[in-house]
Amino acid sequence: MKRNSSAGRRRSSGLSLNVFTDDEVQDIHLATLEVLERTGIWVELEEALDIYGDGGCRVDRATRMVRIPPHVVEEAIASAPPTVVLCGRDPKNDIVVGAGRVGFSNFGEGIKVIDPTTGELRASTKKDMCDIARLVDALPEVDVFEMAVVSSDQPPETTSLHNHEAAMVSQTKPISGGPLDGRAVHTTVEMLAAIQGDADAVRERPMMVMGTCPVSPLKLVKDFCEIVIEDARVGLPTCVLSMAMAGGSSPVTLAGTLVTHNAEVLAGIVLAQLTERGSKVLYGSSTTAMDLRLVAASVGSPECALISAGAAQIARQYRLPSYIAGA
Repeated sequence: MKRNSSAGRRRSSGLSLNVFTDDEVQDIHLATLEVLERTGIWVELEEALDIYGDGGCRVDRATRMVRIPPHVVEEAIASAPPTVVLCGRDPKNDIVVGAGRVGFSNFGEGIKVIDPTTGELRASTKKDMCDIARLVDALPEVDVFEMAVVSSDQPPETTSLHNHEAAMVSQTKPISGGPLDGRAVHTTVEMLAAIQGDADAVRERPMMVMGTCPVSPLKLVKDFCEIVIEDARVGLPTCVLSMAMAGGSSPVTLAGTLVTHNAEVLAGIVLAQLTERGSKVLYGSSTTAMDLRLVAASVGSPECALISAGAAQIARQYRLPSYIAGA
């Protein structure tokens, strides 16, 4: 099991990037609580509305708006584990993920690759996924394998399952998956159980963390809700990862975007904790600025670096493990 180096902690040596003071992080938290309680969040799945309602939230069935009281948010943060162990098929690759520690994964999901033999730019295939997974498995600097490319040669409705299978058979490190819906989570658990023995073994040693994204601004669509709920029930960690775009789907300012981002992530964490107290969650971020020339996400930009650093600060304040986009 690996316990990686610490990052962002105040020490006499090393480097950290803290874009906010502690008081400013607290201001973002308080503004988030106000958004969740007064503005609310739109929820598509009927079952999720029931869970929120039973958990003490105010649910408007006509508009599908859920308003979450501050004490419900605080209780959800407190009940989420401060560390999560992500397990590999080989136990030597298990990694402890917690606030303040830093590890690395590859990026995903690419839709095209340059063929290593012909040099042709083409759509990625399931074989490409297997090949890249084996490559990442051999790189000691990479701790977690994320779905690197899309198995576009497989039926669209089962693409995520083919991605997961390719990773499972080609990788001995923890895997970050991307299911399409709750049914895909259930089927993936059956695949993991075939490898690990049974569903109890999957719960005891989760070899996958499932990533899912709210729709900015402030929407939890059906598939998102299904994934969060099913993960909580089967014991897989969930990475609730906002992909807000400053200047597009969120305010243009750094703090304003992080309020929207934080509200979306916390709404997902509340859903997980109301489904199953103590559910393993990761505070996720792929939030960045909108490129005004292309009307697209600006990845690898200075703005992305600042937003990611701010998101990591917020997660650290909550004592939650985080999964943050690099720049």
